[in-house]
Amino acid sequence: MALENASMGLLSAGIGAGLAAIGAGIGIGTLAGSALEGMARQPEASGNIRTNMLIAAALVEGVALFAQVICIILAFK
Repeated sequence: MALENASMGLLSAGIGAGLAAIGAGIGIGTLAGSALEGMARQPEASGNIRTNMLIAAALVEGVALFAQVICIILAFK
C-alpha cells in the first residue's frame, strides 16, 4: 500500500510539473505575440511595450517556478 501511495505522489507531481510548464509556455507565447503585434501597430511605443512585456513574462515565469517547487516538494514528501 505504501508503494502505491509513493508512486501516485510521484505521478501527480510529474503531471503538475508538466501542466505548470505548459501553462507558462502558453502564457509567454500569448504575451509575446500580443506585444509584437502592438509594436508592429505602434512602433513609437515599442520601448514601453517591451518593458511591460518583460515584467509580465517574469511574473509568469515566477508563478511557473513556484508550481515546479511545489511539485518537487510533493514528490519527495
